[in-house]
Amino acid sequence: MADTQVIGIDLGGTAIKLGRFSQDGTCLQSLTVATPQPAIPEVVFMAMVDAIAQIDPDNQTIAIGVGTPGPADAKGRIAQIAINLPQWVNVPLADWLEAKIGKPAVIENDANCAGIAEAWLGAGRQYKNFIMLTLGTGVGGAIFLGGKLFVGHRGAAGELGLITLQPDGPMCKSGNQGSLEQYTSIKAIRRRTGKEPAELGLLAKEGDVEALAFWREYGRDLGIGLSSLIYILTPEAIVLGGGVSASFEFFFPTLKAELEKRVMYTSRTGLQILPAELGNSAGMVGAAKLAWEKLIRNS
Repeated sequence: MADTQVIGIDLGGTAIKLGRFSQDGTCLQSLTVATPQPAIPEVVFMAMVDAIAQIDPDNQTIAIGVGTPGPADAKGRIAQIAINLPQWVNVPLADWLEAKIGKPAVIENDANCAGIAEAWLGAGRQYKNFIMLTLGTGVGGAIFLGGKLFVGHRGAAGELGLITLQPDGPMCKSGNQGSLEQYTSIKAIRRRTGKEPAELGLLAKEGDVEALAFWREYGRDLGIGLSSLIYILTPEAIVLGGGVSASFEFFFPTLKAELEKRVMYTSRTGLQILPAELGNSAGMVGAAKLAWEKLIRNS
């Protein structure tokens, strides 16, 4: 298997990112295509098939891994739901891909894929017990216990962005109210400030008082949410990824202060809070790792 290759796919609400990977995680070629709108399952699937043909014209790959924006079943076959994609309920995406492409396929939640990537090649590689939050359009999560991804008995564990932060806060598409996602996602930042996170990051670098004040408030909110997770899981590390993590330096001080205030030292001794290292490629890398693991299990 040393010379073989797999495809890793990161399916998002606006873009589908694909990469062709060697076994050591090297991306040999990548491609991004727009997610069809409306993003109904059959149309997205055909766009994915077309993109696979573009990135693997010589049929060099032997398996496919896909990260989807929502929980997959425990066997990695079915996209159970995707909150931000219409009609995505119990979609047998792995079966569709195998029937159409003729190669083994496996699917997993996109935040779990990002966590798998960081555990393999990124900020989590030194830790057996860590959690990852992806601070993006929404807020996803991944939990690693004893070096293994924890997904629960039905595959849907680790939806860390959906825990309650404020019981009377804004409604979440999950059905929860005042979830962590409603305060720390890109959508939430737009709602709260009227600005994009990247713009607020640039303003903070320039010393803008309002931008710096926002990031202090953001760090406080994130710290409150993480406090509950730390008490439950007592991780060695927390890895923060997604687009918002680019402003880590501005929200980390108040995040750390909030944890020190709220969490007993017995639950946080030695805890590391780290920015993710693999950026926007993490979802593809993790999906590729899943494909390799499926091949190994089946061999």
